[in-house]
Amino acid sequence: MTNDPKYKSYRQGWKIRPAVQRLLETTGIHLQKDGGIPEIQRFQDYYTEYKIVVYRALNCDDIIFEGHVTPEKRINLLYDEDKRHYHVIANLTGAMSKRYICEACNQSSRSGVTQESRKTHRLHVQPTLHMYRRSNPVRGVQ
Repeated sequence: MTNDPKYKSYRQGWKIRPAVQRLLETTGIHLQKDGGIPEIQRFQDYYTEYKIVVYRALNCDDIIFEGHVTPEKRINLLYDEDKRHYHVIANLTGAMSKRYICEACNQSSRSGVTQESRKTHRLHVQPTLHMYRRSNPVRGVQ
C-alpha cells in the first residue's frame, strides 16, 4: 500500500474517491447501508496478500474478525460501535499499550519476551517468530 505512487495523496484525502469507487465496483461491495463483517470478509477475499484483523476494543483478545490467510502483511482495524466505523490501527503495540504482540497468536506482553514465551511462540509460527516491539520488529528470536 505505501509503495503506491499515489499513497501520499490518498492519505491526505486527494484522489481517493475514484480509487475507492473502483475497488467497490471490482469487489461488488455496496456500502450504502454501512459495512459489516460480510463486507470485511469480501475485502479479505480480494486482498489475499494481507491478513485483515478487526478488534472491538484495544485488547488483543477482543477480535471480531480475523482473516484465514497467512501472509506476513496485516491490516489491523478497530471497530467503533458508536460511529459504526472502522479505524486503521497504524501501530498495534502503541494502540494496545503493550511492549510486545505476537501476531500469530494475538498474545501480548508488557514486560518483554521471556524464555517461556519463546518456547510457546515457537509452536505458533515456523520458521520465524513474528513478535513485534514498539519501535522495531524482533524476528527469529531464539
